[in-house]
Amino acid sequence: MSRKMVLVLSTICLLEAAAAAKMPPPVAKCAAEPVKYVGARQTDKEFFDGAIPHAVGTHSYQAFRANRTNPSEGGQVGWTYNHQPYLAYWNGGFYFHYLSNLVSEHEQPGRTLLMTSRDGRKWTDPRVVFPKYRLGAIKKGEHMSPADIPAGTYSVMHQRMGFYVAPNGRLLTFGFYGFCATSDHSPNAGNGLGRVVREIYKDGSFGPVYFIRYNRHAGWNESNTEYPFYKSSKDRGFVEACEGILADKLMSLQWWEEDRGKDGFYTFDPGNVKEAFDFTATMVSSRGAGKAFCFWRRPDDVVVGVWKNQWSALTADNGMTWTPIAKSRTLSVCGAKLWGQRTDDGRYALVYNHTQIRGNRFPMVVMTGDDGHEFDNMLCLHGEVPPMRYKGRYKVWGPQYIRGIMPGNGNPPGDHLWNVYSMNKEDIWVTRTRIPVTGSVDEYVSEDFEKAETEADLELWNLYVPKWAPISVVSDPTRSGNKCLELRDKDRYDYGLAERVFPESKRATIKFDVLAGQTKNGRMDIDVVNENGVRGVCITLRRGGKIHAVSGNSRVKLPPYEADRWLSLRIDVDSAAGKFTVFVNGKEVLTDAEFAAKTKRVERLVFRTGKYRGRVGSKSGEKDLPKADTAVKEAVYCIDNVSITP
Repeated sequence: MSRKMVLVLSTICLLEAAAAAKMPPPVAKCAAEPVKYVGARQTDKEFFDGAIPHAVGTHSYQAFRANRTNPSEGGQVGWTYNHQPYLAYWNGGFYFHYLSNLVSEHEQPGRTLLMTSRDGRKWTDPRVVFPKYRLGAIKKGEHMSPADIPAGTYSVMHQRMGFYVAPNGRLLTFGFYGFCATSDHSPNAGNGLGRVVREIYKDGSFGPVYFIRYNRHAGWNESNTEYPFYKSSKDRGFVEACEGILADKLMSLQWWEEDRGKDGFYTFDPGNVKEAFDFTATMVSSRGAGKAFCFWRRPDDVVVGVWKNQWSALTADNGMTWTPIAKSRTLSVCGAKLWGQRTDDGRYALVYNHTQIRGNRFPMVVMTGDDGHEFDNMLCLHGEVPPMRYKGRYKVWGPQYIRGIMPGNGNPPGDHLWNVYSMNKEDIWVTRTRIPVTGSVDEYVSEDFEKAETEADLELWNLYVPKWAPISVVSDPTRSGNKCLELRDKDRYDYGLAERVFPESKRATIKFDVLAGQTKNGRMDIDVVNENGVRGVCITLRRGGKIHAVSGNSRVKLPPYEADRWLSLRIDVDSAAGKFTVFVNGKEVLTDAEFAAKTKRVERLVFRTGKYRGRVGSKSGEKDLPKADTAVKEAVYCIDNVSITP
């Protein structure tokens, strides 16, 4: 389907939704703060998930796991700085690309890699789409001196736009060859070579690399760059696609940050703000103005533009003119990107790192709203933060630099919010969230997994799925004709997690079957928690066949388990009394145990193949973690017949 047809259909859907949508205030009344968080909920800096409710039905998949010595992207050495991913859906599949350096941010050489998926769950190995670029191999720019570019210098990749589905249906992908004389310099300050483009064909192959826009003011042009200008292509369809993005002043505004041209290409200067940056302030100021642009269209057809660090503006004429850049001061930001979009239910979602501490890029939250102006109901979208395995300069803890699918760049089947982001600036993750976005459910749980073909069918479960800790719906290893949920784990520093929200309850009877495929290794934690993640019940299947439960400040032994034999567990929870009782295979084995932590209600059942790490501890990334490239002996656990009743 062509971009024109997609936009026509999208406009029809938006007009239909707008008829019943809540209208935002007129531009004049909201220009001073174009985006507002109107909720009272705030995140707790002591917890990776912010100690706030979780968005129901969020499946998070690690699409790329960095590996120094056994790289999936090929080559003898894996590049462990991976960041700034972008996402699109085209030709029946997902595409994302990300930039990569060997160890650290702004470190030469840089390159961009591409991965694809049919379903957003299983991804191909990365392929280089924009290779490293050696500046020392070409003539210096007219305005560059040899001191500016030492011989043998490589370019550093930087991009704030990933894809564009052109009006003629062609898929273009973009990168920016920046320049850093040292790692203290910025590749996105207007001194780089320019923006490159190539086409992605339907068979998965790539077209030639071209420059689509040079940084001519920095001295770069057709005469001193390695790739030709796009107009030299003999493929008229490709040239037409390039001219489509050049004419689209909303989409191409993503380019301003690295380009910063003064030739009239941009309709305004989003970096032109008056407020000075205060390095001592908790909330950042003019730093980030004009950076990492994204936009969405309100029900009144006004477009909201959002940049890093609270900056936003409005345009009523598709980007030709804008209100003055203003602060959205109700957003607690940390210097990373924000993402906003209209969702398939006609509402709006805003996704970013809401934090009270600058530099903490967690938790990753979602807020929702009806009018594209006001947002409420803050929920955690990704609250797991594994340790940083590889040190590197300017690497930051947490899920960050979140992007979704830009308007016109596709809409995957089903009603979901899709996001891509980097974790710790070394791994790339993709999250699929159920629409409508909600933090609660109305019905209790009866799940035997018989109706699920894959884990993707578990719309009310939250799944955290690292590459080395996969979660799947499988055939029962011991009972013929039965299905169950399987959690595998061979990751030395991470774990898999499956979580089921149920109606908030003072009392609950929780039943499930669990099978361990081994006794000599592995760990399965089972927690019952409240909306803030406070763990009232903590039960652990430990190595050696041991089962322990926490009662107050003590650890209590329960009857042991055997490998490859199902256990039926029942937990009777009484939050009002702060106690719980455990039955194993129908026999009461622990009576009126005290909650591990006090909570008056519970609402989530958590299965986790590793030790709890939700509380923020010591700083990560100060050194490489030992044996991060190699797996441990795999542990396997199966879950079945989950029942939760009041």
